[in-house]
Amino acid sequence: MVREFILFSRIGQTDSNFNSLHDAGRLDIMHECIVSSLFLSHSLRRDVIFHAVLNGPPNPPVHIKIDGQTLYDVRTDMETWQSIIKKTLAGKEHPGISKDKTSFEALLKSKAETGNRGIYVLEERGKDLTDIEFGENSVFVLGDHVGMPKKAETFALRFGEKISLGKTPYLATSCITVINYTLDQKTRLES
Repeated sequence: MVREFILFSRIGQTDSNFNSLHDAGRLDIMHECIVSSLFLSHSLRRDVIFHAVLNGPPNPPVHIKIDGQTLYDVRTDMETWQSIIKKTLAGKEHPGISKDKTSFEALLKSKAETGNRGIYVLEERGKDLTDIEFGENSVFVLGDHVGMPKKAETFALRFGEKISLGKTPYLATSCITVINYTLDQKTRLES
């Protein structure tokens, strides 16, 4: 069973020429989502893959994939991730992290074609998270602080459905935490 999170970043900078994650098109939000997706207290979630599709300047898109199965030599602090993200955007390698030019649409299409995957787009007006029977390999799609453009959301919904944590708009990182908790509970109950 693998969980995947896809963060659509409208303004995330696509090169390594920055001094802080915040000033690089709010890549600090990507850092927070990485931590929420992959980290437990004193360990990593080896069954999670995190994707970020950056659409900011100078040369979008950039797809960063972080695979919990092979990720190592990381901590949760922002300084560590700023260094790793800069290195990745500059084309250098880090264990468990890859970078390519895959667009949001191509990434979603490849997930849909793989089969045996539920694709879920987080949106306040979606079906309640607690009413969903998640499959073994679920993919969750979220926007950053700006949100997903309507065109990208419409494309995603060709392959999946809207789900919601309620009418309150939560931060992307909080949504990931709630999703992980909900799936952890369902897995525990099924064991």
